[in-house]
Amino acid sequence: MRRLCSLAPVIPVLVVRDAAIAAPLAEALVGGGLPVIEVTLRTDAALDAIGAMSRVTGGIVGAGTLLSAEDVRRARDAGAAFGVSPGATDSILQAAEDVGLPMMPGAVTATEVMALRERGYDMLKFFPAETSGGAAAVRALAGPLREVEFCPTGGISPATAPQYLCLDNVRCVGGSWIVRDDLVSACDWAAIRERAAEAARLRS
Repeated sequence: MRRLCSLAPVIPVLVVRDAAIAAPLAEALVGGGLPVIEVTLRTDAALDAIGAMSRVTGGIVGAGTLLSAEDVRRARDAGAAFGVSPGATDSILQAAEDVGLPMMPGAVTATEVMALRERGYDMLKFFPAETSGGAAAVRALAGPLREVEFCPTGGISPATAPQYLCLDNVRCVGGSWIVRDDLVSACDWAAIRERAAEAARLRS
């Protein structure tokens, strides 16, 4: 997961309601410099969208909002290259390990981070970032837990992203601001590509 999180400063976090737009959307994001994409399992179209996006050249598509072992298996079968969960349970982690799906589980407390570290996870989602202490909380975890790095997600904007990206224990952030619903409805892939390019320049 660390390698994937090093490819760009932002992982777009998407809610895809229509799988028909998945491929051009992924092409716009990849073209703008954001090759790693998270599609949340919050809609009926999500799994089909993951399948379509995974066939886009240069794209690395993962499944987010994994809440159960069944979610993990369905995401893997759909073509997800990695999984993301807002927290972590033994059943989700075991399912991911059983099917060989790289995971970025969520954690915000030192105890949660330590438990995942003991299990071998050193690249974690810090979620929900802005309501869990923000960049200051992530910075504080670096002291006792130097081996662990984070992808903070949740409430982050272009204005606040640099506060996280300057930290030694942050590889990237998750961003839902890049893909706006109105741009998707208008199939304005050029505008989305430009927004992706702006995000890709956040750590330059």
